[in-house]
Amino acid sequence: MEVSTSVRRQIEDGSLESKSAQEIMKWALDTFNDKIALASSFSAEDVAIIHMMVQVNPKARIFTLDTGRLNQETYDMMDKIRERYKVPIEIMFPKTEAVEQMVREKGLNLFYHSVENRKLCCGIRKVEPLGRALANLDAWITGLRREQVVTRAAVKKVDFDPTQRGIVKVNPLADWTWDQVMSYVKQHGIPYN
Repeated sequence: MEVSTSVRRQIEDGSLESKSAQEIMKWALDTFNDKIALASSFSAEDVAIIHMMVQVNPKARIFTLDTGRLNQETYDMMDKIRERYKVPIEIMFPKTEAVEQMVREKGLNLFYHSVENRKLCCGIRKVEPLGRALANLDAWITGLRREQVVTRAAVKKVDFDPTQRGIVKVNPLADWTWDQVMSYVKQHGIPYN
């Protein structure tokens, strides 16, 4: 991934921090075109972002990780979003062989038994499929908000992601509160999970 000098400068100088979520979305989608996608769990934050995305680019990319342990409500939400916005959703599954071996050796609910098992499960069901989803992207979009948890208090609206080859990570709702998210969702009549 090669980010132009002007884009790198915008990210590093913090000038994007003062932009609204909608301005960040327009900048990101215009800058990265088909080399950017939203990683969606279909949370309220993510469906708000999907609504913003399709206003800028109706063909913007959305992907999700199907860990094999999702609730039916999440599948229902995927269908509602697909139908409402006429967008394809790229679904990334964990590698079947790895899941089968893990379950055979450790059981279906292994993650309840130890931190080591939790890391193994997340690695197989989430981390590896995420890596495949991001492999050909120059940037990705998330619904992270500073208010969500203490560990996200310093998240920037746009930054380089050292955990994912240094690609650009876009968090347009970083400075939004939960009330702002819900107000946006309700104002636009967006279905949410």
